[in-house]
Amino acid sequence: MTDSPLTSPRVLDPTSQPINYADFSLDQLGATHFIGIGGAGMSVLAEILLKRGVPVSGSDRQASAKTDRLQALGATIYLDQKGQNLQGAQTVVWSSAIKSDNPEIQEASRRGLRILHRSDILALLMAHSRSVTVAGAHGKTTTSAMIAQILQSASSSDLHDPSFAIGGSIRTDQGTVDGGHAGGGTVFVAEADESDGSFEKYHPSIAVITNVEPDHLDHYGSAAAFQQAFVDHAHHALDHVILCGDDPGALAVLKSLNQEALHHAVVYTTQEDFSLAGLPATLVRIEQEETAEAQVESGQQDQAAESFSLLLPASLLAQSEGGPSQDVLPGRYPVKLRVPGLHNARNAAAAIICSILLGMNPHQACQAAYTFYGAKRRFEIRGVERAVTVVDDYAHHPTEIVALLKAARRRFPQSKIRVIFQPHLYSRTFYFAQQFADALSLADDVMVTGIFPAREKQEDWPQVSADTIVSLMKKENGPEFSASIDDMNQAGRLMASHCGPGDVVITVGAGSITSVADVVLSELKKQAM
Repeated sequence: MTDSPLTSPRVLDPTSQPINYADFSLDQLGATHFIGIGGAGMSVLAEILLKRGVPVSGSDRQASAKTDRLQALGATIYLDQKGQNLQGAQTVVWSSAIKSDNPEIQEASRRGLRILHRSDILALLMAHSRSVTVAGAHGKTTTSAMIAQILQSASSSDLHDPSFAIGGSIRTDQGTVDGGHAGGGTVFVAEADESDGSFEKYHPSIAVITNVEPDHLDHYGSAAAFQQAFVDHAHHALDHVILCGDDPGALAVLKSLNQEALHHAVVYTTQEDFSLAGLPATLVRIEQEETAEAQVESGQQDQAAESFSLLLPASLLAQSEGGPSQDVLPGRYPVKLRVPGLHNARNAAAAIICSILLGMNPHQACQAAYTFYGAKRRFEIRGVERAVTVVDDYAHHPTEIVALLKAARRRFPQSKIRVIFQPHLYSRTFYFAQQFADALSLADDVMVTGIFPAREKQEDWPQVSADTIVSLMKKENGPEFSASIDDMNQAGRLMASHCGPGDVVITVGAGSITSVADVVLSELKKQAM
């Protein structure tokens, strides 16, 4: 299979010549400038390039912890965006959040500089590594973070200390680790962002597909086009593709694969009666063993766990370090997790399977899953005040919210679950309003705040607001209380006034809602005085 070329933005840089990933070294990038360097996806790549000896500069609209860190590592940071910032740059990196009228894009085009999308930098890094991508509408950050964390326990120096580019920080027993790392091993783990179709450029050694539920329809136009993009991505995997058999979309992708890809596919499922129906793929079953126990006392939350077993077949174990041995036999392998929910059992199954296919001992891989404390903003317990537990989570799609609230019920079965949700994007709110309403109805108390616009404008969606969701919520068998409150801080203070001992408050969304967790904790603390 040939390598895809580095492709410059259509229209923005029509003169750029394609460059084959495999024939292009990082040194050839020269001084590299990132537009919007403080963004989660951009800062990770900038740090990896810095650690690999590439001169890096970048611009952003304001300073942040990420820009401060990059500056400390040797990057030149500009807190504005103008053409003069490109002095000395040979390559300019942009993301889909950057508009064509950006002064730095215009200057780079005028000067004929090499202009690359962030996905091209990812593809270039993958071409020179044993690479793993994690794609899917949900679970990308958690699963890719799990893979990176599990590989840290590998005895092989090739697998230990992988490089990774993950769209969120990783929580460990040593504290929070940033989502970008230039490791000493041969493996590179990356999230494969499907939002703009750029993940179709990647040719990883292993492609993990957690689920294929239509999203980003503003880009793809239809669910069929969204699904086809995942089929194309799966066909680009050089060695293996790993898919979730519990997800109808991922199963549809599996059934669309060619024979070569099917022979290298691994499917994981929780369904006892699941059948591959004659497809030449490998099947791994997840067997649940017990439900997580509630640990609501302060400081005890991380002691709760999900326990399950993976039924690993001989065909999978043949890939592990040293191949089959007396110690590595087909059968049941127990797994224990700190992170709650059946969705995380699935994520862990994908991560463990991936680690085994890379060559890790299956016993080590299964045991190492317990060292994962979670990705930042994924069921992250931010604190406890007045016996009220405050959790923060990144869920921003209806399916993610359902999984989150079911996990919360498992972890805190006797508690009232209270949610403050900030919708992300007017378009997503419009397309999935009823699904959001149904998902949030699983909570006992719901407040929906003003919409986080990201790249969109309110004037383009005048009919969409927080009340679009609240007005559709169930009147019967729904939340005890629901309201739309535009000011998220006001919502946080009001929610704190509703709480009693043993309650759980969850701040939910992909935007700025994370700051409200502190508002709730502060208000609860005041009430205790």
